[in-house]
Amino acid sequence: MIQKFHNMERIAVFPGSFDPFTIGHSSIVERGLGLFDKIIIAIGYNEHKQSSNSLNDRIEAISRLYADNPMVEVMSYSGLTIEFAKKHGAKFILRGARSYSDFEYERNLADVNRKISEIETIILFTLPEHSYVSSSMVRELQHNNYDVADFLP
Repeated sequence: MIQKFHNMERIAVFPGSFDPFTIGHSSIVERGLGLFDKIIIAIGYNEHKQSSNSLNDRIEAISRLYADNPMVEVMSYSGLTIEFAKKHGAKFILRGARSYSDFEYERNLADVNRKISEIETIILFTLPEHSYVSSSMVRELQHNNYDVADFLP
C-alpha cells in the first residue's frame, strides 16, 4: 500500500465544521504538515446545522491563520468528504481524536471511507494539553461572555 503513494503529491483533507477553529485543530494541522505536501482545511457546510459563526467568517479566519503557508488551503464543501477529497486529488483524510470514543467514531468512518474509495484516513491523537478543548465548549464559553482567547490560535 505504501508504494502506491510513493511518487505522488501527498494531499490530505482535514474536514470539520471548525465552529470555531481551536488550538486543537491548529495543532493537528501543524503536525500534519510534517506528513503531507499539502493540507486542505475543508469546512463542511450543512444547511440543516446551525452554526455560531458564518461559513464566510470561518473561511476568512482560518485563511488568515495560514495566509503565509502555501502548504495549506482553506475551502468549504457540502456532501460527502470523500467526494470532495477525490475532486481535489487528495488520497488522505486527516482527522484528530481527543478520546477513545472519538477514536472509535473516527475508525468506523475511516473503515467506511476506505471501503467505498481508495482514500486512507490518518488519525492523530490530540496533544494532552489540548484534549479538553472542543469547539462546542468554546462556543458555550463565548455564549456566556467568557474570554476564549486561550483556546483559539
